[in-house]
Amino acid sequence: MDLVTLSRIQFSLTIAFHYIFPPLSIGLGLLLMIMEGCYLKTRNPLYEEMTKFWVKVFGLTFSMGVASGIVMEFQFGTNWSYYSRFVGDVFGSALAAEGIFAFFLESGFLALLLFGWNKVGPKTHFFSTCMVALGSMFSAVWIVVANSWMQTPAGYHIVGMGQDRRAEITDFWALVFNPSSMQRLSHVVMGCWQAGAWLVLSVSAYYLLKRRHEAFAKASMKIALGVALLSSVLQIVSGHASAVVVAKHQPAKLAAMEGHFEADAPAALHVWGWVDDRKQELKGALGIPGALSWLIYGDASRPVRGLKSFAAEDRPPVNVVFQSYHLMVAIGLILFGLSLAGVLLLYKEALFCQSWLLRIFMFAVLGPQIANQAGWMTAEIGRQPWIVYGILRTHEGVSRVVPAAQVLTSIILFAGVYLLLFALFIYLLDHKIKHGPLHAEQLSPHGRA
Repeated sequence: MDLVTLSRIQFSLTIAFHYIFPPLSIGLGLLLMIMEGCYLKTRNPLYEEMTKFWVKVFGLTFSMGVASGIVMEFQFGTNWSYYSRFVGDVFGSALAAEGIFAFFLESGFLALLLFGWNKVGPKTHFFSTCMVALGSMFSAVWIVVANSWMQTPAGYHIVGMGQDRRAEITDFWALVFNPSSMQRLSHVVMGCWQAGAWLVLSVSAYYLLKRRHEAFAKASMKIALGVALLSSVLQIVSGHASAVVVAKHQPAKLAAMEGHFEADAPAALHVWGWVDDRKQELKGALGIPGALSWLIYGDASRPVRGLKSFAAEDRPPVNVVFQSYHLMVAIGLILFGLSLAGVLLLYKEALFCQSWLLRIFMFAVLGPQIANQAGWMTAEIGRQPWIVYGILRTHEGVSRVVPAAQVLTSIILFAGVYLLLFALFIYLLDHKIKHGPLHAEQLSPHGRA
């Protein structure tokens, strides 16, 4: 394989592994605020034990996220040096803001969250929980802002020429509120909330099936179900808003997402299919004619720009984008259905005896993770062949001084290290889950021992 392909594989491996952990941290941060808030309101020690247990899991995911994220910072300079020089002014501002407003806030209160239970008052500890949760969300804000600028650049001008050209900020707030940032941010955060909620639901279902820590599990499940359903609904809304922005600013990506080839024709909304790039057609497709046109423009007869209106070198890999996008949507709808069923059964006081649904809940923890990865694949591969959309092509951003053989070697080594780290994460998480909350067995749902 050539240097560009290997460099892309290396970075995608790094970011895919890293992105297992931030969604869990962000989602658990919200749930910790709710759990500890319930404790402050009710003084029920069950909620205190619940918070203490999930704080340990949060600490594990946070540490793994930090360790896996540092590697990406180095890859910008080693494998993507020209890209780093081109976007340095833009990314420098966004990443500096993340360090100041997010990472320092999150890490500054983390020790108090983890070890301050018997050293500060309940309200002070709750404040530290809120600051850590807020810091984790701020981190998502600035990372998504930087990535959204690559999708829909704004607030900049180009200075220099040839290999010395670079993007320079002219309007910081136009950069922050670029055309896709807020829609993509809401979509990403909802995915994070689902990741945290379904982790709690999975563990709670496990305890109920094993008939362990039942009061703890039932209380945890009630909180997580509410977050899961709310985030599922908002995910659908934010996903639609993101698609409208993509239609306006990245029409080639939208066409690839639905396998729409005709240059100027109404577009269908497909349930499934397989893209034949050579014949430029969608095979075995099941779809609703005109539905994409209606969703984007409110008019089923309005034409949508198709892939044939773009030069071959300006099209993304269509089948990969199509399949990853539809995988994300399918999982999102399944999670919505599961969370809705859970809430309805909870309302009828029939949830906790449905062992079949609890078993599904146990394994549904994988759903948000797969959907989050598929969503990023849709966004990033759908942007190709641009690393900064419409301005800088991906092959122009790679470091030419790094031999392909060295990149391949690093991929193999990274894969080995990541497998070991992931095995360690699973081992520690499994240990914490099997050990369970310390005193939950002695507590009732009403807080009496």
